[in-house]
This record gives sequence, structure tokens and C-alpha cells, in this order.
Amino acid sequence: MSKSLPNLRLNSPITSKVIGQNVAKVRKERKVSQLSLSLDMGYKSVSVVSFAEISLKGAYFNIAHLLQISTILNVSLIEQLSN
Repeated sequence: MSKSLPNLRLNSPITSKVIGQNVAKVRKERKVSQLSLSLDMGYKSVSVVSFAEISLKGAYFNIAHLLQISTILNVSLIEQLSN
């Protein structure tokens, strides 16, 4: 039985914090630095990833970011969104 996507607002404070923690966890498990992930996503600085992982200044990963991260880290979108 396949999992369905949870009914989430990606920019809500609780959801963005959980997603950021999930991304950070997988990124660390894969031994990928924030800078490397940022560069692979097409950014020149680490701030997009670092801010979104901890929801700093209201930053969050949008769906385009999550799709890129899925490919780069070889992780399912559902795993990134799961609580």
C-alpha cells in the first residue's frame, strides 16, 4: 500500500520546521554539506539551505526545493514531509 502525501501547508511554522529537520537529517546521513547541497540546487551560498533547515527568518523549502533535494539526496518526497 502506497503512502499518500499529507495535507500540509509547506510554509506553516510547524510544518516548515519538521521538513527542515527531515532534510537536515537525510543530508547528514548522506554526508552532504549544506554548501554542497546549495550548490547542487543552483545557489551560490549556503543560506537557502541553512536558513530553511532551521526555519530562520521564516525561510522554508518550497515544493521546487523539495523536488530538487529528492533527486540530489535520493530521498522520497514523502520521507521529507513525514512527521
